[in-house]
Amino acid sequence: MSATQRRGRRIMMTPAELDEFLTTQRNCRVATVSAEGAPHVSTLWFVWDGTSMWLYSVVRSKRWAHLRRDPRIAVVVDTGEEYEELRGVELSGTAEFVGEVPRTGELRAELDVPETLFARKNFGIEEMPHDGRHAWIRLTPEKTVSWDFRKLGRT
Repeated sequence: MSATQRRGRRIMMTPAELDEFLTTQRNCRVATVSAEGAPHVSTLWFVWDGTSMWLYSVVRSKRWAHLRRDPRIAVVVDTGEEYEELRGVELSGTAEFVGEVPRTGELRAELDVPETLFARKNFGIEEMPHDGRHAWIRLTPEKTVSWDFRKLGRT
């Protein structure tokens, strides 16, 4: 994670906590910007490979069209119901499109890890199914902000 979090050092996640959190969570909210400058937020499944977040997006979506025009992206992953349980992370940077569009399963070494992780995590299988409607977006965060309010109760 390149940019250092300035506020909330007391509640920010350590690198190991951040890695564990992003590895175990399933849903994220993806923020993009329309051509008119309007924000758009949508929910997706994701996987984390220890360095980058991988999003498997429908290529005929507002999200995809927005990112093709303007690749700036912010993603939030969070959990918790009560204030003292809240945990989360915001990742922001530039979206990168990886592989063919739409993804049909061509051999791509850089997609081996995210596709295996995604298939196991979300479908309970070893090989990624391809439906000809989705493609990969990689976010290698330029800025990361995290919080774990459970730390407020620790002495």
